[in-house]
Parts: sequence; structure tokens; C-alpha cells
Amino acid sequence: MYIKRKAEDYLRQALARGKITLVLGARQVGKTTLVEQVLRGEAARFLNFDIEIDKAHFLAAASLAPTEALRTLGAPQTLVLDEAQRLPETARIVKGWHDAKVLTRLLLLGSSSLDLLDQSAESLTGRNDKLVLPPLLFAEALRSQDWGETVLQHPAARAAFAAPLRAFLLQRLALGGYPEVVLSPDPRRLLRELSSDYLWKDILQTGLVKTPDLIRRLLLLLAHQAGSEVSINELATQLQMGRPTVERYLDLLERTFVIFRLPAFSTNPRKEISKSHKVFFWDTGIRNALLNAFAADEFRPDLGAVWENWVIAEIAKSNVLRGSPYELFFWRSRTQAEVDLVVKTERGLRAFEIKWKPRRAGSAAFRSAYGVDVESIGSDNPFVADLLDP
Repeated sequence: MYIKRKAEDYLRQALARGKITLVLGARQVGKTTLVEQVLRGEAARFLNFDIEIDKAHFLAAASLAPTEALRTLGAPQTLVLDEAQRLPETARIVKGWHDAKVLTRLLLLGSSSLDLLDQSAESLTGRNDKLVLPPLLFAEALRSQDWGETVLQHPAARAAFAAPLRAFLLQRLALGGYPEVVLSPDPRRLLRELSSDYLWKDILQTGLVKTPDLIRRLLLLLAHQAGSEVSINELATQLQMGRPTVERYLDLLERTFVIFRLPAFSTNPRKEISKSHKVFFWDTGIRNALLNAFAADEFRPDLGAVWENWVIAEIAKSNVLRGSPYELFFWRSRTQAEVDLVVKTERGLRAFEIKWKPRRAGSAAFRSAYGVDVESIGSDNPFVADLLDP
């Protein structure tokens, strides 16, 4: 079963602009499936650089003049290079082909930004369109249910489906939004496989991490602290690592789309926390797999933390799909007043308190400081990705 995704439209728009298109995202997030869907019916050639023979075909073609190179690859309408970060020469070669104005569209897929973006930052400047594909949004995952499309197309019908909608929301909090996980009869097994080094395979293959166990131990600590302010010094002490090493590992985990960091919002460092970060997982299923905590009910003791991570990840996923037009923060005053999520848009600020059971009143301190009411996000509205629609 293919689940229709918002990213289809964004990818078609990027391909139509005629630049080199980059599609980035974690392993198993559905990049190849998305591209196959968008390119269905046209002559496309796929090369996967996790496969040695595909690498060899590409490098053999690269030794020729651009037009001849594409001819030896079948002169496809679109050439798709999957796991492009696995071949360091990729950016330089496709830049030459693009500059030679070949007729073939060039599409690069990468499960990390580790090498792909480092190369393209200089080689492909002004020549690329980038799409970051996250795990499924809640509304996308809902299409896996027989009644899902009815709920999506007719919001007034949601009350009639309140019970299954609530149960499906709890499943997504527990199991996350990886496409295969959503569709699988055995999602826990898949999540354990994904969280057993598979998602950060690129980090391990680079040799940048000498002790793989340290990555797992760090992730376990982050899973326990998801939604809390993270102290680098505390992590370094617990792991018996140097602070620079912890910071480097966090950066690597961000660049392989496992976690993301939310900085503190502040315009007055004397009264507000300004240098802290919170760490969240792009997918709560991965977080729960690390902790072996898959309960899909309202009685799990960490429900508040899981709900906050899930809501902020939903909004972050929607934001990154659009090219990150918004900046996301949390806010805390030095008197301990807090706002879970602050969104900075071109129209101003929006602020949200995230609680499983919604509350009417938000932080009076934030409203006093910025003249912005704090809105409440509770479990009565799982379609949080739509909150920032213009």
C-alpha cells in the first residue's frame, strides 16, 4: 500500500524548476518510494550507491563527456542517484553535467547530510533545490485506515470517529510514523531493528565514531530527557566523554535526521534563558524503541513527555517540508515561567502550551513580555501540523 504524501507536490515543483534536486531524510523514511511515485510513467534510471555495481556504472559514465555519459546510462528523462552520500565524487560529477545543460533531470537521494550537503554546499550552490522528507505526518498516516480518508475529507465527521481516532493517535505516539512501521503487522520488531544502529549507519560507516556503543548510550540518555533542557556537561559526565565529543555526536545525530534541537527564545538574557537547548526525536517510535516502552494507552507514566515530543515533531516535520519558513523555539524565564513552543513567523510570534489534557490559560509571563497569548495544544486536536497554515 502506498500512502499519499504532501511531499509529492513539493517534489514535482522542485523538479519543474530544472535544478539538481536533493531529497534528504533518514533511512526507511520513504524517499525512494516517494520518488518512484512521482516519476511513475516516465523513463527514469535509478542507481543505488549502496550497491557496488551501480557505483561502477556511474563512475564509468562519469569518465565520458556529459551527453555521452547520460547516453550510456540510457538517456533517461530523470536520473536518480540513491544514497548519493556514499560516493564522495557525486556532487562534482552532477555539477558538471548540470552546467553542460544535459536534458536529463538529476535527482539525488541521501539518508544523511554528512557528506552530501558538505559537498553540495560549495559545488552545487545556486544549482540545487532541497527537499527534506520526514516520517509520516499524522494526517498522512491516517490514510492507512479504511476510515481515514473520510475523516480527512470531512472534518465534521471526526466526532463520529472519535474513538478510533483516539486509539490511532495513541498508536502513533507509541510507534511513530515510519511508513513501513505504520503498515506493518509487527511494528515493534521493525522499530527495534531501526533503533539498533540502522538509522545512524552513515555515522558508523564514516569512522567518525570510534565506539558505536557510545552513540547508543547517548541516545538512551536523550530518550529519557526528550522535552527537557539538555546539559552537555551532564551528558559528558554520565558518558565519561569530553564535552566537544558529545557536541560532535549530537551534531552527527542531527545530520542523520534522528534528533533535532530546539533553542531557547530570548530577547532579554537578563530575564530569560538564552543559551539552552531541548532535544527531540523526529519520530517518537524510535525514542520509545530505545526505551522499550511501546504502551499505546493514556496510563503510561511518560505520556506528557511523549505528547510534547510528538506535537513538536509534527510541527517541525510540517515546517521542514515547506523549506523551514518558520523558526521554532522554547521559552523559559529565570523565574521558571515556561512556554513549550514559540514559533517565529514573518507575521510575528505564536506561542503554544502542550498538554495532553488541554488547558485554557497559558503563560501570563510570556503574554506580559511579548503581548502574545499562549495557545493550548491538547489531545483533542491531533491535526497539529495544520496549526501554522497561512
